[in-house]
Amino acid sequence: MQKIKKVKFLDLSVNDQKERLELHNVLERCLDHGQFVMGHEIENLESNLSKFVGRKHCISVSSGTDAIYLALKALNIGEGDEIITTPLSWIATANAIAMTSAEPVFCDIEKDLNIDPNSIENLITARTKAIVSVDYTGNLADYDKLQEIAKSRNLLLIQDGSQSFGSSYKGKMCGSFGLISGISHNPMKVFGGLGEIGSIYTEDDEIADRLKILRYNGTVNKEFLKYKSLNFRADALQAAFLNLRLATLPGKLKKRKKIAESYSKAFSDICEIPSETKNSKRVFYTYTIQSDERDALMRHLSENNIETKIQHPLLMSQQKPYSNCISNCPNALKIVKRILCLPIHESLDQDDVDYVIEKVREFFR
Repeated sequence: MQKIKKVKFLDLSVNDQKERLELHNVLERCLDHGQFVMGHEIENLESNLSKFVGRKHCISVSSGTDAIYLALKALNIGEGDEIITTPLSWIATANAIAMTSAEPVFCDIEKDLNIDPNSIENLITARTKAIVSVDYTGNLADYDKLQEIAKSRNLLLIQDGSQSFGSSYKGKMCGSFGLISGISHNPMKVFGGLGEIGSIYTEDDEIADRLKILRYNGTVNKEFLKYKSLNFRADALQAAFLNLRLATLPGKLKKRKKIAESYSKAFSDICEIPSETKNSKRVFYTYTIQSDERDALMRHLSENNIETKIQHPLLMSQQKPYSNCISNCPNALKIVKRILCLPIHESLDQDDVDYVIEKVREFFR
């Protein structure tokens, strides 16, 4: 199959004319009512997402990074505390921990790229305060084991579900695990707006009230300072866009799943394909394969106009500012050299998918 047009790793352009018109209408509505800070667009989004996730409280914030940072702040995590987390995530996870003045501690990961509960126990010390689990590539972690460890060792459990919104584990939706869950809805995510926005979920009334104060410069009624904080409010326009896009999320997830099924059928005999946690239904934020010939495969696909990504080429524990942190992740150090993300998004047509399959198999032949 000859293909000249590039197969993009991700295409954020809005090509669907119906969606473009609907987004323009949302913008016009916001321009008419002029309430760009808080207001009913925010209230509607929080209500809709709370119902979707199945959790009592949803608090919208300015980004996914801020969601994790505020979750930690709301739990009074700070200087002297250690937070155990996965080494395989974008650097925002470790940064959110560090900006509270706590120290990230990096445990290992399993073959499914998620945090390995069995590697946590040996890293727990008197200073350990919490576990931050990242649901990598759209696959939920083993929350039965994580919650068991957190309960038995008196630790707080926080879910970073930014890559897995729409997935479920034993019938519970992403966003409903741990004491608090934080989600990113930036444009790269499966359920994303047209800019930065995030959401936080909890069942705890007191924590929810604290989060609402922390996101608004630490003030009550915008006037009385209760906590030292900054502005972490969500953009009302982005909230309006997300309200519109929530209805289309099932279709997007279905399209990505169909592409993933085609890839898995074609690649199962030539490389390691994505796995799924038992009793879970994953989404495909990325389709991440593993191969010892990763770099050569990436060059081959690039030469054939197929864009791929390595997410992420360095573990967080390998980044210079965190190189002195405690880490015990031998499996992650091997896996990070083998991972490669193939294109998987709603703008791909069947010819694109077939072309990617042909060129990947061509390489391994």
